[in-house]
Amino acid sequence: MKVAIIKYNAGNIQSVTFALERIGVNPIITDNADEILSADKIIFPGVGEASSAMTYLRNNNLDKLIVSLKQPTLGICLGMQLMCNHSEEGDTNCLGIFDSSVKKFDYEKQQENTLKVPQIGWNTIYNLNSKLFNKIKENEYMYFVHSYYVEKSNDMIATTNYGIEYSSALQKNNFYAVQFHPEKSSDAGQQIMQNFIAL
Repeated sequence: MKVAIIKYNAGNIQSVTFALERIGVNPIITDNADEILSADKIIFPGVGEASSAMTYLRNNNLDKLIVSLKQPTLGICLGMQLMCNHSEEGDTNCLGIFDSSVKKFDYEKQQENTLKVPQIGWNTIYNLNSKLFNKIKENEYMYFVHSYYVEKSNDMIATTNYGIEYSSALQKNNFYAVQFHPEKSSDAGQQIMQNFIAL
């Protein structure tokens, strides 16, 4: 099986690579269109800032390529946010795969302003509704690092609460996306990576 990790100017590629190697998958890391199109599975990771990431994708024609993919494709963290319509981060128009908006956590409007932004650390996922979560129990803990969140939508396959409920995972056709970092989420995260490879 050929697994491609899309190479662009947003980090965490190395940790995703290590996570795949732990389950016996040796991915290729590439921005080459032919390599990506010929892969069986594709991972679109990301840690960084939305507008600069989208600029890089557009300048390298990766935006049109990602939208055209037909094989199972998994967005992680910023990768998930870039798959949505629009992000408040840098007022950025994104790929539009998911009909969702990305908002900034605003805790001045929340109760007692006790929750810190960014959300960093372990939080639960629930309302699980996808083969991506085979063998994952409700309210399993995953590792999150983010200041922006995806609103709840029809494509939501997992929910998380951090002052408000938001989409912690999405699915539409062959596209899957998670806000948390499965590559940093211990055994449960590893199970999700295995589930994705098995799709």
